[in-house]
Amino acid sequence: EWEGHGVNKLYYVCKYTPVELLAAFGADCANLNEMPQGFERADQIAHPNLCGFGKAVLEQVVSGDVRELVLVNCCDTIRSVYDILAESGKLDFLYMIDMLHSGGVCSQERTVAQLKALAQAYGAYKGTSFDQQAFRSAFVPRTKIAEPYISVLGARMGAELYEMVRKAMPYPVENDTCVHNRSVGAVQPPEDTDDDGLLAWYARELLGQLPCMRMMDNTGRKQLYNQPNLKGIIYHTVKFCDFYSFEYAQVKREAAVPLLKIESDYTLQSSGQLLTRLEAFAESIHGNWQEGTEKKMGKGYFAGIDSGSTSTDVVILDRNRKMVTGIILPTGAGAAVGAERALEEALKEAGLERGDLDAMVTTGYGRTAISEGDKSITEITCHARGAHFLDPSVRTVIDIGGQDSKVIRLDENGAVINFVMNDKCAAGTGRFLEMMARTMEMSLDEMSRMGLKYKEDITISSMCTVFAESEVVSLIAQNKAADDIVHGLNKAVASKTAALVKRVGGEERYMMTGGVSKNESLVKTLEEKLGTTLVVHADAQPLGVLGGIDDRLPAVDQDGAAVRFDQAVDGL
Repeated sequence: EWEGHGVNKLYYVCKYTPVELLAAFGADCANLNEMPQGFERADQIAHPNLCGFGKAVLEQVVSGDVRELVLVNCCDTIRSVYDILAESGKLDFLYMIDMLHSGGVCSQERTVAQLKALAQAYGAYKGTSFDQQAFRSAFVPRTKIAEPYISVLGARMGAELYEMVRKAMPYPVENDTCVHNRSVGAVQPPEDTDDDGLLAWYARELLGQLPCMRMMDNTGRKQLYNQPNLKGIIYHTVKFCDFYSFEYAQVKREAAVPLLKIESDYTLQSSGQLLTRLEAFAESIHGNWQEGTEKKMGKGYFAGIDSGSTSTDVVILDRNRKMVTGIILPTGAGAAVGAERALEEALKEAGLERGDLDAMVTTGYGRTAISEGDKSITEITCHARGAHFLDPSVRTVIDIGGQDSKVIRLDENGAVINFVMNDKCAAGTGRFLEMMARTMEMSLDEMSRMGLKYKEDITISSMCTVFAESEVVSLIAQNKAADDIVHGLNKAVASKTAALVKRVGGEERYMMTGGVSKNESLVKTLEEKLGTTLVVHADAQPLGVLGGIDDRLPAVDQDGAAVRFDQAVDGL
């Protein structure tokens, strides 16, 4: 892993880097794997479509934290990074190895020549010579997890994101991505061999590793997802990188364990968006596995808080599973402050004190910011349980929320089989509809009643909120009817949502939850797009509370999700 900001280290980015050879010349090698806050410097010197990892390398070097770097010609991105850095003159030592894509005899001979050239270049730079004993001592076998574990596969994952994954999972996590599954060192160098013999053996070891996706024969990678102790797979890809996107389809088809795909742009800004997906995946693998706090003894009341992007919903129920009160307030500038304010209002309305509560369960994007909650459950799991409670025949849940859209597939018991989220932009979300309503100078309620009687089938070509707003302004200037424009917006949202449904493998029966489910014209458009009928329950709106059925105690949140308080309390 990245080992801190040390200018005396030699950094590398690929598992085919001959780190043992470099160590023999006195190098202190470290994997360059930090995720920056952004690409402010990199964007000034690189093409905007360079992959996130390539930009992360540039960002780190330009910042002055790296003085020595060895690259391997993995892909066009690394070639571009090398060219940019060579021209910049920012490094004391920069070298790129031309590692071939196969392990045949010719490739081994070519690799030996590459190793000798690197040794000569680095030895001259350091003023050192090859130390065979240091070379032999540098071979350290990789320690694998022997107990049940989760594997991270695919493209390399930044250290910060990996740490987030590790903390979120109910099992130990093995980093099997890219550079991290390096297997050189399992076999020690032969004794009584001259330098040329050692390099020939070393070339075979480097090329004979568990292959990465750049290698012509990468069938050996199947062993990564065919392990007896494997309990789940998180498949990671990097934005603008295609190498590992191809493998994902194969893993999805062949792996016999739960699978989650995530993508990052290799910045810390993107990691927060992935937390909900990771925690929901963890819940689906091992239920509510997290340890709770000590159960409090109150007067038999339970509170549920949904901290959403725009509003916070609080529901209080008594020991008989009856709603005492339920309110919804704007979230405001901070989730914790908004939750505190909403809870105090709910307690006041119910005539209760904080000490009267036996437990408090939180969900929604702001759930982790609410420190006083006794249990936290992701909205993915909440949606699944709530939908199953409302209608056990439902197998696919569609929610168009304020800042994201979700499609969740359930099994016959209401457990999550698979889910997808659109959470990287406002396209196809409630925020998109809100912005379009504002542009058309109407309320969301007014907008929801329009579009049913359209006459002209208008198409809004852009799903970007900014560009779509420009299209709507242009249509208004052309005196297009409001019904026609709204229908065009509904089609755009329906197309985006239908794409999510297809990705998750949606199947009958479908339920739509949340406030947008009350938008009659949008629901009708989405039904036409999917070719099915959506179940829209009366209790999908905020503050709807369901009675106790099968020992469940759900409270429907602002997005139609439900928190099973009884199960949550049992886990405290």
